[in-house]
Amino acid sequence: MRHRGKWWSVPVFTAFATLAFAQPFADHAAEINGETLHFSIRAFPAGASLTDPAAPLEPVSALDTAKLLNRHLTAGNIEEAALLSTSPRRKFEVLRDYKDSVGDEGFREVFTEYFVPENRLVAEVSMDGHSLLVWHLRTANRYAGQFYVRIAGKVYLDDMPSPTRSALRRVLDAIRAGKVALPIP
Repeated sequence: MRHRGKWWSVPVFTAFATLAFAQPFADHAAEINGETLHFSIRAFPAGASLTDPAAPLEPVSALDTAKLLNRHLTAGNIEEAALLSTSPRRKFEVLRDYKDSVGDEGFREVFTEYFVPENRLVAEVSMDGHSLLVWHLRTANRYAGQFYVRIAGKVYLDDMPSPTRSALRRVLDAIRAGKVALPIP
């Protein structure tokens, strides 16, 4: 069968690229501060956080929501970025106040930090519908985390306190302290 043009190549490439970046989750348990926490963790290969600026994105995974959030923040579009939060009104106020304090250019620069080549997404930790994306920021030689939660089929930036989010914070602290090893992609 002969295909006219390459219309079929985009969905095929997208499917293969998604599979390449979607390393399987491995179940893990760690004792942290006297409590045994059970979670799943997966590694991301280098380049997993890169995205085509023209590619459509939907908030269907923590990684896609992070990419979409970054797209809005680096464009200075705080309204759209705030809508990706579980607390959109509060997120808008925080982003607006920060943007006012550092200016448009400073605001965009801060949020590009996660996506510069020296820094990279290294893992996703998942627990009860919540996710933690773990970034290695080489310029500061430290790990940073972003928290997400799945609600009604979409993934949002998790800006609401909860026991699961607190547990994921403890996992991030343990990663930083070298008590939880990150998987190798």
